[in-house]
Amino acid sequence: MTGRSRSEVEAEIKETLGLVPHFFSQIPDDLLDHEWEIFKKIELGETLIPNKYKELIGIALHSETKCRYCTLFHTEAAKLFGATDEEIQEAVHYAKNSLGWSAYLNGIREDYDDFEQELGQIKDYLASKG
Repeated sequence: MTGRSRSEVEAEIKETLGLVPHFFSQIPDDLLDHEWEIFKKIELGETLIPNKYKELIGIALHSETKCRYCTLFHTEAAKLFGATDEEIQEAVHYAKNSLGWSAYLNGIREDYDDFEQELGQIKDYLASKG
């Protein structure tokens, strides 16, 4: 934490985003600088995962958590970072498909060790095919 005052942090937020979103105003003074730095790095900064892909992950994730705030945020951010409507739909469809398999595997109580062993065999087979 850099220990900047609330007004200094809010000035930077406004310079970066054009306004200080209301949800930042609810963060306690002693945590605002820290939370903004994390937000700025993870949500806005370039990390190992390109921003468009991070936002598509966020859309998929929040299609499950059903947080309409996060779904809206990540959808709009994905578009800002170049995601197409088709890519957004694919991310949501991927989440739906993955969640369905999770429900199925857990519901039938698939043996985890067997699953892991078979997955290793599949991985080896696919790797050998080139």
